[in-house]
Amino acid sequence: MSAKTNRRQQDRKQAVLPVRVRGTDASGASFEGLAHTLDLTPAGARLGAIRHELKALDTLIIFYRQRRMEFSVVWTRLLGTGEYQVGLQALSQAKEAWLISLFNSSGQPPKAASATSAAV
Repeated sequence: MSAKTNRRQQDRKQAVLPVRVRGTDASGASFEGLAHTLDLTPAGARLGAIRHELKALDTLIIFYRQRRMEFSVVWTRLLGTGEYQVGLQALSQAKEAWLISLFNSSGQPPKAASATSAAV
């Protein structure tokens, strides 16, 4: 894939985290439900298990642990099972909003921890 066709501005980090989602679906009805992240960037996320049709530019509120974050829907994809994947862009950028370090100071994803350091 050439740099021209790659629209992604930031690297993604795979992370499956349980979240609570609140918003308004494409029909205008308010909803709240459970979903999960699929991958994260410092400025956005991709969610799975969304069971409501959404439109681009809709606002979603994501609750993760004690955090409340607002996102704008960038894209949606129907998976054929009544479930959607949703690409989100953060409306404000909070440092380490997901309570995990996504990238080191050079902007690169952190290296995988060794088995010995993970056991400590």
